[in-house]
Amino acid sequence: MRTLSHGALLAATLLAGVAHAAVTADEAAKLKSTLTPFGAEKAGNADGSIPAWTGGYTTPVAGYKSGGRRGDPFANEKPIYSITADNLAQHASKLTEGTQALLKKYPKTFRVDVYKTHRTAAAPQWVYDNTSRNALTATLKGGVVGNAFGGIPFPIPKTGEEVIANHTLRWRGEAWQADFSGYLTTANGQRVLTVQAIGDFQMPYYANNERDKFQGDYWMTRIVNSGPPVRAGEAITGRENVDPSKGAAWVYLTGQRRVRKLPKACCDTPTPATSGVMSFDEVDVFTGRTDSFDWKLVGKQEMLIPYNANGLHTPKNVGEVLLANHLNPDHVRWELHRVWVVEATVKPGERHQAPKSRYYVDEDTWVAVLGDRWDANGQLWKTLWSHPVVMPDLPATVPQQQFGFNDLISGAWYANGVVNDSNKHYQIVPRRPDSFFTPDAMAGEGVR
Repeated sequence: MRTLSHGALLAATLLAGVAHAAVTADEAAKLKSTLTPFGAEKAGNADGSIPAWTGGYTTPVAGYKSGGRRGDPFANEKPIYSITADNLAQHASKLTEGTQALLKKYPKTFRVDVYKTHRTAAAPQWVYDNTSRNALTATLKGGVVGNAFGGIPFPIPKTGEEVIANHTLRWRGEAWQADFSGYLTTANGQRVLTVQAIGDFQMPYYANNERDKFQGDYWMTRIVNSGPPVRAGEAITGRENVDPSKGAAWVYLTGQRRVRKLPKACCDTPTPATSGVMSFDEVDVFTGRTDSFDWKLVGKQEMLIPYNANGLHTPKNVGEVLLANHLNPDHVRWELHRVWVVEATVKPGERHQAPKSRYYVDEDTWVAVLGDRWDANGQLWKTLWSHPVVMPDLPATVPQQQFGFNDLISGAWYANGVVNDSNKHYQIVPRRPDSFFTPDAMAGEGVR
């Protein structure tokens, strides 16, 4: 795979147990010159198909109200070209193995519509300032990020694990709420509602001006189910910590009228947030612990990825978006972007249902947009995906909890964060007290 830039940085290898120090002052200074404030290459590519970053997209979409259905700022654009199984060979170098597998598996219905690239990524200035500070102070040892707060920890990454840490601690707002659903579609095209819920999400890591109060819990969530009927009233509360061993999750079970702590809220354990359809570390393509894997930074490459996906949320009927075997290509926007490519291989002595994975992390946002997983037999098993949405009101370009997978062996697939039939999408809300995200609070508000 061809490395496009930062060649000297990519020569560094990950040594187990060694703390990775911050970059030099001269390197960090590039965040104010040749690199964006988040560490991406500011310049476009040689042929102009990837433009220069000029500050991102911060223009409010006309008529938008907080929490409502976001408009698509690029709705009038048409695809530049489309990729199908017939012309796949011409474009294979720009497609992940998982995307290629979908084109081959569903040649009559799956395609990749490629649009003009827009580098919409943006964040508040205070997040940029914190990122610049983190570049000089952040450390990573044993999977634990230290001396970082309120911004990307490693904007000039030297290892694959640092890239994944950037994805984990990416900018996506401080506090928000969403009403969403999740659907499993079987290999024969039967769509099954697995979860319908209201979720509260909070990132103390991005609590502006509260660096001294940060205790390590960087992400908190509380999800209360309203459907399907068999799961109505169930709830889950979770906390992710920069020290993965300190993370925890609890579930409220209506039949027992009690809260139970999950014994292993990480890794390849099925998560109740998706009714057990996905594992904890498949949420948002990847979430959680990194210490079970050896991480290899393959390099940076120009790839076609889902991006600026506001159009995916425009239809008000779920059936328009979820087809029998995959998302409806009519509503999926693909663009050419530079991504960091990272491979994870399970360490000797460790066990995981996917011993090998590969992740594609957008350089502008640090969102892991695509991922592929291989099973114990070496077969390409799952392709994971998320769809970043332009949110100028935040500002940011991140998925609205929109993630899922296609099982390339069984033919089943899953979509989470479906909001097409919802009246409340990503709504920015005031920060709740941290006590809201505790088992006691969840038990006190338990229903049924």
